[in-house]
Amino acid sequence: MTMPAVLAWILVFAGLWSLIAWMPILLAAWKDPRAKDENGALTRYFTNRFMLASTSMILGLATAVIGVRGLVG
Repeated sequence: MTMPAVLAWILVFAGLWSLIAWMPILLAAWKDPRAKDENGALTRYFTNRFMLASTSMILGLATAVIGVRGLVG
């Protein structure tokens, strides 16, 4: 099955956008005072943000890989 180059480029762009857009959110969550409790343990706030950002970044990476494979193959 072949993919039109335009669709492949859209997938690459969408994947890269997801990686680029979620990285600052993840870094901001790490620096947020709500991320750790008094003992320094990570809180549910950070766990929630981390899972949201990491899942979106993994899906973005998968999307970009599919787009690149569409361009190459």
